[in-house]
Amino acid sequence: MVHPHHRSNNSPVLPKRIILVRHGESQGNRSPTVYTTTPDSKIPLTPNGIIQAQEAGRRLRDLISDARDWRVFFYVSPYERTRSTLRQMGRAFSKRRVIGVREECRIREQDFGNFQVEERMKVIKETRERFGRFFYRFPEGESAADVFDRVSSFLESLWRDIDLNRIHHDPSHELNLIIVSHGLASRVFLMKWFKWSVEQFELLNNLENCEFRVMQLGPDGEYSLAIHHTEEQLQEWGLSSEMIEDQKCRAHANKGEWSDKCPWYINSFFDHLTDSDDGERDGDDEDCPCI
Repeated sequence: MVHPHHRSNNSPVLPKRIILVRHGESQGNRSPTVYTTTPDSKIPLTPNGIIQAQEAGRRLRDLISDARDWRVFFYVSPYERTRSTLRQMGRAFSKRRVIGVREECRIREQDFGNFQVEERMKVIKETRERFGRFFYRFPEGESAADVFDRVSSFLESLWRDIDLNRIHHDPSHELNLIIVSHGLASRVFLMKWFKWSVEQFELLNNLENCEFRVMQLGPDGEYSLAIHHTEEQLQEWGLSSEMIEDQKCRAHANKGEWSDKCPWYINSFFDHLTDSDDGERDGDDEDCPCI
């Protein structure tokens, strides 16, 4: 897909921003004992979480209202705390600015099993740290790899929604997609989108309650975290120097000019590769434009 300002008549208008928002503080964040008596999907926000969500709504409105004709479309996890977060965030938006909302089960929280016994979960999470956060599967629950699979499926549907204009977006309006979800689901969404490796995923820190990540469309048709967010923020979130350089590259590179052609990406899989079979550089083997 190309930047909407350079699209053909049959090409879809891409969203200006895709924003991932974690829910506000829940009773489970405040006290893990809640999980022993309340299903994870039904755990509500705390009063502080409600305030966080209202403030997040105001911040998001201020962020995306830099254009005159802007609209927003929401995707939300079916859990009580995410739906409540969206409800409170919505107070900051007028009805004419919101073109739609869709509940999306595939961006729900990682399944940790059913009712969770606090002491048992403490031991299980300690085991996960030794095993690895991405591949460890909770008994009767999911691994981060399982969440990755369903979030990947959602991402494919998201593109179909854009391609077929299922969200009924007027091309004259600047479109923003806001995905209200959970910490892990948001991290694996970014992992899938930016083709981060499992090792890179393990470096990432979780989002704070009502913290958000802004993927903004660059002038040449690529999304990047480095357009809205500072390098210091990316470092705080756990992105390595190579991952940050990749984000900077995406902010200015034409679509397809990054990733697999970047030396740092290739070198993360191989100890050493010669430039060509005979030791001489191939004429069509170009360095990544961002290096």
